[in-house]
Amino acid sequence: MQVSVESTSALERRMTIGVPAERIETEVTKRLQQTARRAKVAGFRPGKVPMSVIRQRYEDSARQEALGDLIQATFYEAIVEQKLNPAGAPAVEPKSFEKGKDLEYVAIFEVIPEIQVAGLDSIAIERLQAEVADADVDNMLEILRKQNTRFEASDRAAENGDQLTIDFVGKVDGEVFAGGSAKGTQLVLGSGRMIPGFEDALVGVKAGEERVITPTFPADYQNLDLAGKAAEFSVTVTAVAAPQLPELNDEFFTLFGVKEGGLDGFRAEVRKNMERELRQAIKSKVKNQVMEGLLAANPVEVPKALIGNEVNRLRVQAVQQFGGNIKPDQLPAELFEEQAKRRVSLGLLVAEVVKQFELKPDDARVREVIEEMASAYQEPQQVVAWYYKNDQQLNEVRSVVLEEQVVDTVLQKAKVTDKAVSYEEAVKPAEAPQAA
Repeated sequence: MQVSVESTSALERRMTIGVPAERIETEVTKRLQQTARRAKVAGFRPGKVPMSVIRQRYEDSARQEALGDLIQATFYEAIVEQKLNPAGAPAVEPKSFEKGKDLEYVAIFEVIPEIQVAGLDSIAIERLQAEVADADVDNMLEILRKQNTRFEASDRAAENGDQLTIDFVGKVDGEVFAGGSAKGTQLVLGSGRMIPGFEDALVGVKAGEERVITPTFPADYQNLDLAGKAAEFSVTVTAVAAPQLPELNDEFFTLFGVKEGGLDGFRAEVRKNMERELRQAIKSKVKNQVMEGLLAANPVEVPKALIGNEVNRLRVQAVQQFGGNIKPDQLPAELFEEQAKRRVSLGLLVAEVVKQFELKPDDARVREVIEEMASAYQEPQQVVAWYYKNDQQLNEVRSVVLEEQVVDTVLQKAKVTDKAVSYEEAVKPAEAPQAA
């Protein structure tokens, strides 16, 4: 087999492969012999059909199969011989496929770039330090109470925070518009659910009252036919209900699975969950900075094939997340290209750190991560056992741990500054990173 390789760009390779005619004929004959053992031809017993008849009937198809398999096999042999690492399937261009002659074809493909991770000591990391204070727990208890607010019918005038039950009909330019009418809608005043001015105009209403209100649709309203236009809504209030926060009692604690210990036990459980959230938030923010630092210090030229594969994965995820009847390939690729490029770049860099520093998942750390996740469930030991019985789930945790070890490796060399902050600031979501 003859192989020659030409670099047509930094990542693209044009490889010409020649396969001797003898090897082709050997493969064709092998397939014909296999066919002869099972072929059914009138006038001959199975397995007794003369090879001349077999060749006459089946040689063309056998040759096509042989050529296809040989291209696949010889391409693999060639990239091993040349020590190349393709980023995707090759585009094959035939040069000579004539019977009795050597097979010659060209395979064009991209290679995975060779990366040497550097500049780790130039990466600056700000690591947040925070604790869960008693006041943070008090605040969380109030949030949990508000999330479980009950509404009770009231005769008084409606205030912000009250829940109204309303019927309404909306008009623009004197005409009822699509989607502008409803019956029995429940609306909490001050929630910002309706267009600006709608909820404010209903403060002070009472049950049974009718009111005409005239808000204006925002200029950037999603329905362009309504954007910026003045509307008129005829609203009938059928009920006003005032919010009632639940008491911090055993009935409330049971909603969260806490059946013993009273208020102290509930506070302890809430604190434990907040501390877990805090650890994860700090770890996530450090990881994001590490990844951004790796990208900034190590620009990577990414193979188009890998970006295309990642774009397709993101398309599928988008369809699964948002649903609808659209197919993944109907979503424009450009919507996902920057995100795909960033993810592929990071994947290549993380893999190189693993290789460069000879990292392997730490078994003790894998166990620790699983136990941490399991602690959020009623029967943690059952959850731990489940992970260790499911190879796919266990391997996912190992991948997470390996990525954490990559972060730790970078942190050992990076410039790390600790910063004391409040719990609220520490758990506040970080701004989305800019596309690489």
